[in-house]
Amino acid sequence: MTDSTDPVARLPLIAPGTEHERVTPVFDAFIKQRGKVPNLFRAIAPQPAITETLAAHMQAVMGAGTVSTLLKELLSVRVSQINACEY
Repeated sequence: MTDSTDPVARLPLIAPGTEHERVTPVFDAFIKQRGKVPNLFRAIAPQPAITETLAAHMQAVMGAGTVSTLLKELLSVRVSQINACEY
């Protein structure tokens, strides 16, 4: 099932609970960590292999490491601001 209520989305967004079974662990992890599934992952959910790979990459980049997770999140927001990326 898709959610067409987002006027910015150009691709249909897969609603949590309706995703492919391979994508469910990715969605569950986001809900546990962030309270929701980012739209990027809802948009790519029809491609489970890509969803799994992108989630692993995001975890490797944004997860625990030498630089704190908080600073990484702040940098992510700032880069979006600098690039005028409202979405």
